[in-house]
Amino acid sequence: MDTVEVTTVVYLPPEEVYEFLLGFQSYAEYSEHLTGVRQFGDGEPGTEYELDFSWWKLTYTARSRVTDVDPPNRIDWRIIKDIDAVGQWLVEPHASGEGTEVTMRIKYAPDSANGNALNLPRFVSLDWVVDKITPKVKSEAERVVRRIVADLEGKRRDVELEIETS
Repeated sequence: MDTVEVTTVVYLPPEEVYEFLLGFQSYAEYSEHLTGVRQFGDGEPGTEYELDFSWWKLTYTARSRVTDVDPPNRIDWRIIKDIDAVGQWLVEPHASGEGTEVTMRIKYAPDSANGNALNLPRFVSLDWVVDKITPKVKSEAERVVRRIVADLEGKRRDVELEIETS
């Protein structure tokens, strides 16, 4: 599986950050390619989300499910159709005692994508789409975390991000 992990510090208490992250519907405001989110449930385990994405000539609706929570430390989720992907938000007090360390971790298997789920244009292969989308996962993760920090803290600032991919 490929992994993207983005970590930063938010200068608020962990409980406040966790509650904000649990409100998943607002994520469409942070992503260039996520155009809509519909929630089915209260945010607790079992809650499902339909996530509408649009990129290039493609549109796609992913479906995810919250699989576990550990307030205010962790929110786990899984994509439940068309691709093998899991993720989590990790929230913990920063080691310096100032602020909260927030990590968004995504693990996905690009080769598990169901080509029948996309209405691909003629002469466009699923392999081509996967090659183009894979780097976008990293840039979207960065964009989402930067925008979440700005909303949480009430202003934009230079946000230091630790980014790991494998």
